[in-house]
Amino acid sequence: MTRISAIQKIVGLLLALFSATMLPPIAVSRIYGDESAAPFVIAFLLILSAGLALWIPVRKVRRELRLRDGFLVVVMFWVALGASGSVPLLLAEHPELALVDAVFESVSGLTTTGATVIVGIDGLPPSLLFYRQQLQWLGGMGIIVLAVAILPMLGVGGMQLYRAETPGPIKDAKLTPRITETAKALWYIYLALTAACALAYWLAGMSEFDALVHSFSTVAIGGFSTHDASLGYFDSPAVEATAVVFMAISGMNFALHFTAWRSRSVRGYVNDTEFKAYVSLLATVAVATTAYLYLSGAFPTLPSALRYGVFQTVSISTTTGFTTTGYQDWPSFLPVLLLFASFAGGCAGSTGGGLKVIRVVLLIKQGMREIIRLIHPSAQVPIKVGGASAPHRVVDAVWGFFAIYVATFAIIMLALMASGLDQVSAFSATAACINNLGPGLGAVSSHYGEIEASAKWILSIAMLLGRLEIFTLLVILTPAFWRS
Repeated sequence: MTRISAIQKIVGLLLALFSATMLPPIAVSRIYGDESAAPFVIAFLLILSAGLALWIPVRKVRRELRLRDGFLVVVMFWVALGASGSVPLLLAEHPELALVDAVFESVSGLTTTGATVIVGIDGLPPSLLFYRQQLQWLGGMGIIVLAVAILPMLGVGGMQLYRAETPGPIKDAKLTPRITETAKALWYIYLALTAACALAYWLAGMSEFDALVHSFSTVAIGGFSTHDASLGYFDSPAVEATAVVFMAISGMNFALHFTAWRSRSVRGYVNDTEFKAYVSLLATVAVATTAYLYLSGAFPTLPSALRYGVFQTVSISTTTGFTTTGYQDWPSFLPVLLLFASFAGGCAGSTGGGLKVIRVVLLIKQGMREIIRLIHPSAQVPIKVGGASAPHRVVDAVWGFFAIYVATFAIIMLALMASGLDQVSAFSATAACINNLGPGLGAVSSHYGEIEASAKWILSIAMLLGRLEIFTLLVILTPAFWRS
């Protein structure tokens, strides 16, 4: 009973903390005079009340969290977060969203997927536009990581939450001796990148409002925009170049950024196996895309093919999901290539989605090792990453994750096809949501507003699975989890 009370206390605190995210949209509404503050005021009161109702009865409970408690808190909170984030969207007069649409949009924002059910984004009030972008920014680094940074009352449990919520196969490494300082360091880097991105967008020609809110979704690897045409609305090479730079940076491991800042050296990047694989993947796909666009005649000049090819490569490969052109209408080889590139996604410890590049590297190395073992059955062939042998536990965990990922992917895709989606749409929607990418192909290439309600619920679960890296959500469904 004490364990449940401790979890209830933390979830209540986190909900109360999340209610404060309704205040910035209220301020934006006042600044721009769009008279759409009421949904946010009501949402603030409802979410704050719910958080306090959970917290007050158990506020005096003192208990350290175990790792399994961290998993439960993270899952419970992300589910509650998706529901709470939908409240202002549900109450807003424009657009008029059904419950499933409001939850889908909220979950898409918080998981930094960027899939939308809204058509006519340009006509939304500034407060709602700001709110959608803010959801992605909060979800990018993770509001639980923020809580660990600013709520020392979580104590030892902070490490359990950090392990359960942080993406990537290696979750025990701390940048600083104390986990709260690690969380703060990550957020300082995140804030600095956001400020730099906003300034760069403004210098590239965006308005102050667009520059700020697009920096939210860029650094979060989110993909939401204030325009239906996404970044294509601006038709600006400078804006696109800015986006490419910050999407690529945000797809890197933030621990590398921290190390580079602390040591004043880029040696950490150069020596990192995952970073080199990440850059190589982006470069290879960008060259292939640009060459194919030019040689197939999709774009008449090499500079134009380079401009659109590089942008869409970085946007899709990092799972951001910004678009500047209808890439789904390119020669059929390219949309599928880009979609498959999103499976690798960003680096571990980044705001990107997908399997994570380090997992792909380990899978390839393990595959090569098995080939060598077939030739030399008695050989001892270690898997090395960065000059050091990878622990067997990490390699086993990567294979386990990949197996569960494939099985989950197949189940979701089949469920979507049962809801009425064709094979291309079902495959791409599953890939786009479980990889937290956003835009798919076929019926979901522009938006998700026309698909069945059942498909939206399924994809909302897929987005949560992707953001929590599948295991975090599935582990609480196993009987072993609930045994004392």
